[in-house]
Formats: sequence, C-alpha cells, structure tokens
Amino acid sequence: MSPSRRHPRALLLDWFVAALRAVDGRSCVRAALATAPIVADGAAVVLAVGKAASRMTLGACEALGPRIDRALVITKAGSVDAALRDRPRVTIIESAHPLPDARSLAAGAQLLDWVDTLAPHEWPLFLVSGGASSLVEVLREGVTLAELAARNRSLLAGGEAIEAVNARRRELSRIKGGALIGRLRGRGGLALFLSDVPGDDPAVIGSGLAGPAPEGVDRITRRVVANVEVAVEAVREEAVRSGLRVRVGAERFTGDAATLGARLAAELAARDTDVFVYGGESTVRLPEAAGRGGRNQHLALAAARALHGTRGLTLLAAGTDGTDGPTGDAGALVDGGTWQRILDAGLDAQACLARADSGAALEAAGDLLHTGATGTNVGDLVIGLAHMV
Repeated sequence: MSPSRRHPRALLLDWFVAALRAVDGRSCVRAALATAPIVADGAAVVLAVGKAASRMTLGACEALGPRIDRALVITKAGSVDAALRDRPRVTIIESAHPLPDARSLAAGAQLLDWVDTLAPHEWPLFLVSGGASSLVEVLREGVTLAELAARNRSLLAGGEAIEAVNARRRELSRIKGGALIGRLRGRGGLALFLSDVPGDDPAVIGSGLAGPAPEGVDRITRRVVANVEVAVEAVREEAVRSGLRVRVGAERFTGDAATLGARLAAELAARDTDVFVYGGESTVRLPEAAGRGGRNQHLALAAARALHGTRGLTLLAAGTDGTDGPTGDAGALVDGGTWQRILDAGLDAQACLARADSGAALEAAGDLLHTGATGTNVGDLVIGLAHMV
C-alpha cells in the first residue's frame, strides 16, 4: 500500500502525539477512578510522586472532587501543570531528576510526614509514575547524600536495566521497596501507576515506593492504569487509519541503544512493512567525560549511521515523558540524510556516537525532538516509516 502523501516527519509526530494522548496521566487516572474500588467513608489524601504526578493529580481531582481532602504532589522541576497551581489544598514540591539532591531528601521527609500523620478518617490515594526513584528519598541510617548521588550517578552511567537499577536504589532507602506502605499499618487505600518498567510490577515502579509492604498487613489495592503497550496500540491504530501496513514489536525492546538503533534501521531498510512500532527502554554505558544526550538520541544517531545515504526511510525514537536522560529533548527524528547533515555542520558524527554526544550531533542536523513535559511516562517509543520518495 502507498503511504499517505503527508510529509513522513509530520506523520510520525502525529502518531507520537496520539500515543501521548492515549497514556495521558490525567485522563487515565480519571477513567480508572470511575471503576476502581474506593474506600466508602472518609476523605482521600492524594500522595502523587513522579514525572507525571501533576497530570495524574488533576485526573483524581476531576474524578473525586470534594472527596479529596488535600494533595501532595512531588514532581520534576518544570513539570507542574498550570491548572494544578490554582487548586486549593494542593502542596506542590518540585524536586530533582534524574540525579537526586537535597530537594529529594526534603521531599521524602515531607512524604513520610504526610503518611505518618494521616487522620483516622483519611485514606491514601497513591499516584506513582516513573521518576519517583530520584524525586523522593529518605536515607537509611548512616547513608549520606553524597553516597546517594554517587550511587545513582554510577547506576545511570553503567548501562544496566531499570529493574537492576531500582533494586540497587532500594538498598539505601527507608521508604522504597514497600517500606512506606508498611508504615500505614494495614490502613486501606488505593495506588494507581503509570508504568515505565518491564512487567509493570509495582514493586519496581518508582523503586517500589507504593509497592507491597515486605512485612505486616497490606490493604492497598494496586492498579496499573497505562503502560507502553497502550501507547504502541495508539500508534498502530493511527497508522492503520492512514491505510498503511503496520508491524508491532512482539515484546518490549531492551539492551544497548546503539545496537538497537542499527538493528531497527536494518529492519526498516528491508521494507517488508510500511510502519513498525516498538515500545521499551534501551540502555547506554557512558564513557568518561560523556557528552550531551540520552538513550533515545543515542539510538537515533546509531540508526542514522545505518540509514546513511538511503531514501524514503524515517525513524523516530523518543521518551513518552518528553525528556531523554538529563536533556530537555524527548529524542530525535532521523532519516538517510541525518548523518550527512551532521558532517556538513563540521562535526565528526562517529566521534559523537563514541563519546555519547548524540545531542550535539542531532542538534547540528536539525533532528532533535522537543515536546516539553507531556504529563505521562510509560517508557520509550521507536516508530519507523518506509515511504515513497
């Protein structure tokens, strides 16, 4: 079938936006609370942590209205929805991500205080999305902020999968791994999650901030309200609506970003489908003195190298949260001309890839993708389009 006559980059961007709408924290929480088991009596206290905490809280407010007594929202600096700032009885804390700092400890102390001082008539509504691991922390006895920062810096640079990273983070924490839930001592409540981890396990999301308590009675009901498969399906539906043949990845992608970029570029070049879409999360092992970029930019630059000189092939790699590693860009859109545009700008594209300086290279090519905060966080998407030239 012939792809749409629209510009391929515009198509990919439209599909990415459709994916973001499908996993929007506000709408997903609002819909979930329409059917979720709610504590019959008492007032809800919202405890929202993560990069999507702001939008998730808005959804809860719309669903529960006056049943919410108060809300604590802890999110990444710059990720607060303007509509939330005007709401009464909402405490907003803008904290640190991807590396925790003193703000993370202050936010963790506030969260712990809210949990420990719940009134008898109040019940907790936890809203958790990716990013919570860095945004809040209460350290174990004897652990310092410097040790916390060093542990996280090493984990993020080491190229390990998120499950292993979060397991190592929990070792330093007094509130992760279900420990915060244990402090409720059997109080009932509800926890809703936007999942950015394989398996959608609440014990892993946010390093288990609202995961099952390791000891004692746990009466928290847990529900994952969106994940990357929902985003992938939204892309598939949009592409099919455009009259295109679509292949969906059978499982979430993992592993080295550069290797994945080359593999997916080769798959796209085979042209045995018009569109493919994958969800997951790659990893990057950072060299000493790494440059600017994130895993999606690294994957995209590796794909651009493999696509160099081809025509009619375009690939998008981006984080659904609107950020990629420590950068403010979501990822990149690359094609067969990207590598040459980098060279024409006077940069050594291969050297940029080797030193994890993908952001600088892709900026020179004009191929970075910037969305701003999206109000969700379910991992990464890679969408490939083979089109007429």
